[in-house]
Amino acid sequence: MNKKGEQFVVRQLMKQDLFGRVELVISSAGGQNGDLAVRRDTRAARWWTRPIAHWLAGREARALAALEGFGGVPQLICWRDGVLLRTWLSGRPMQIHRPRDPGYFKAANRLIRRLHTAGVVHNDLAKEPNWLVTDEGAPALIDFQLAWAPRRRGRRFRILAREDIRHALKHKRYYCADQLTDRERRILDNPSLLSRAWMRTGKPVYLFITRRVFGWRDREGAGDRHFD
Repeated sequence: MNKKGEQFVVRQLMKQDLFGRVELVISSAGGQNGDLAVRRDTRAARWWTRPIAHWLAGREARALAALEGFGGVPQLICWRDGVLLRTWLSGRPMQIHRPRDPGYFKAANRLIRRLHTAGVVHNDLAKEPNWLVTDEGAPALIDFQLAWAPRRRGRRFRILAREDIRHALKHKRYYCADQLTDRERRILDNPSLLSRAWMRTGKPVYLFITRRVFGWRDREGAGDRHFD
């Protein structure tokens, strides 16, 4: 039930792991795609991973709250008692659609910059499943669990914002490398010191803990999206 008292019923289980359950739900008041939503239920997490699951969902809720009324991202419906409810975005994951249109990546760059202007960095744009190609061919972003919406934007924010842009350019390089500008190539060739340190030290530890210990892949958008 959301904050307006509206009832939702499960239409599809999208993902279930140690961190809880992600479900495609639909309003009991109607059956159109406009009534679809995504529910992240951290109460279904194992007791020993529940605090982490709650923290990640809380980050997503804060980021989406900062992006209220923002196009190209889910809208927060409710975050209460360990359950996050957000709107469903219709589209195909990037790795399924494989966008070759340079216009898609130009629009993706605009979308990211608008995110940053609103005070949010996504922090997980290297993953293709977090990018959608909408029914209109436009870019959209999902999975804001690692997003950051600080009260003040300092040097760290600017570094992470640049990494958002660099990760988006990696996808452009893969799908239409001939459209990269000289400036974009320079950005790709010059990751931040923070990024280099992460790749050398932080990422191996992260992958070991999440994949070997928790068995977690963090690929919510990687599965079939039957209701696009």
